[in-house]
Parts: sequence; structure tokens; C-alpha cells
Amino acid sequence: MVRRKIIQIDEAKCDGCGLCVPSCAEGAIQVVDGKARLVSDVYCDGLGACLGQCPRNAITMEDREAEAFDERAAHRHVESLKAGQQPRPHGGCPGIVVQNLLHGLSKPSPGAPAGRSAEPSASALGNWPLQLHLVPPHAPFLREADLLLAADCVPFAYADFHRRFLRDKPVVIGCPKLDDGRAYVEKLAAILRQSSIRSLTVVHMEVPCCTGLVRIAETAIALAGADVPIEDVTISIRGEILAAIGR
Repeated sequence: MVRRKIIQIDEAKCDGCGLCVPSCAEGAIQVVDGKARLVSDVYCDGLGACLGQCPRNAITMEDREAEAFDERAAHRHVESLKAGQQPRPHGGCPGIVVQNLLHGLSKPSPGAPAGRSAEPSASALGNWPLQLHLVPPHAPFLREADLLLAADCVPFAYADFHRRFLRDKPVVIGCPKLDDGRAYVEKLAAILRQSSIRSLTVVHMEVPCCTGLVRIAETAIALAGADVPIEDVTISIRGEILAAIGR
């Protein structure tokens, strides 16, 4: 143990948006149980690249006894994250471990529908986690993907959601009425910047508040300075596609 500068995260202020995660090149910060946490002292170099990235001002620098920074251990940790083999910190929640659910599955036979299975009842979900707050911008399943951004209610209203929208696309979900829209904008912009997203399909309900998801997407694209086409799809509360507009 040595006395050195190291980050401190105020969990009472943290809302788990994950904006601090990509700013740490050593992978020292991960979202665990809905909160940003320092997963190990040995991964934190104490240089404070993450400072100023938190919209809640939950990250500060402190001077305390800690394990020395281990550059080699940090490098191995980052490589494991890039490979989609994110280790779960002691006491962490397994529900937020990044997983590519389609990795290693065989391709469908000729003439069969694309995706995980020709079975009409099979899930087409290809990634985990789903909630936009919890998805790290560098997640392997996002790389150069055609991304689906869906309102929470859509899969319940639209019966053919898996086949029509989800198949062969990673998905992130959120509620523009109940969640922090600004945090969503910043997280989505980070995803667009870091993962070279090719296209974005936004599927939302017909109710006025839900159209906020389109504004979130458009603002994120502008913030990221990305040239990403959007398809705006509106679903009725009776489960019908009312409109599909390219932007």
C-alpha cells in the first residue's frame, strides 16, 4: 500500500449514467448495481482523466492509502473488456455484465430467416445489457452496428417486435418521459463517437411524450458530430406501425 492520489466516487450523487466509463483508458470505472464504481485501486493511475465527465459532479480526487497502480494489470483488464469478457467485481451485479448473445452461434441454413434461429418463437435479442444508462459506449456488440433505440413500451405493444425490428441489431432502451433525457443524449453521443454506428432506428409509441426519443437521437447525433441516418418508426397503442420515416 502507498499513499497516492486516487479517484473517489460519491454514490449518493451518481445516477449510473456511465459517462465516466469511456474516459478511463485503464477501465478502472465500471457501472455496478446502477452506480459507477472504482473496480480496483490497481487500475486507477490517479491522473484524473475522468474528472469533469460526470454531470452530477460525483467524481473527485482524494489522497489516501491505496494499492499502487499496475500498468500491466490495467492493460490486461482493458483487453478483457474489449474482448467482451468483462469481469464482474466482487459483489457486483451479474445483470450488467456485457454479453454478446449472438457470439459464436452458427449461421442459419439457406432459406431460413436471419438471426438466432428459424424458430418463429425464438428470441432475436443479441446483446446485454439493454438499458441505455447501463450500456458502455465501447461494448463489442456496438462496433459498426445498425443500432436500434426503442422506447420501453414498444415491445409490449408491437407483437412482431423481434422479427421486424430486433433481429440482427443491438438494442438500447429507455423512457424519454421518466428518465434523464440529457444523460441519454450524452450516453448516445458517446456510443456514436466510439463505436462508429452505421445507422439508427428509433422506435417509439404514438403518445406525444414518447416522441422525445427522436429528439434525443437527433441531439446526440449533432453532439457527436456524426453522419448517421435515422429511421423514425411510430407504433400505435393498439400495436400497429403508424409511420416509418427516414431522416
